[in-house]
Amino acid sequence: MLLGLRTAIYPAPDLAAAKAWYSTVLEVEPYFDQPFYVGYAVGGFELGLLPDGQPATAGPQPLWGVANIESAFARLLSLGATALEPVHEVGEGIKVAAVQDPFGNRLGLIENPHFDQAAVR
Repeated sequence: MLLGLRTAIYPAPDLAAAKAWYSTVLEVEPYFDQPFYVGYAVGGFELGLLPDGQPATAGPQPLWGVANIESAFARLLSLGATALEPVHEVGEGIKVAAVQDPFGNRLGLIENPHFDQAAVR
């Protein structure tokens, strides 16, 4: 039934500001850019910005893979994010962390040495 993660959508009441921030964070411009939705291609998945909705740090909590979680976490903080969950190991070399983006959403990170990119479909 479920084939795997495809898209994580973040509410963005100020779509222009969110688009500017995420373009800086992701170091890429959106591949889909409309007044009703902005979409970024991120490692075979999609990070979407939706102008309707209420930003929050509760609810579903996708984790975006990074190669070096300490540097990624520090970079997000330097770009205006706020620490929610500091970098910590959860076992077997897997590290997680989370920040709150400038718009009020939780942005989760994971460094997982066991992640099998070949299994993504």
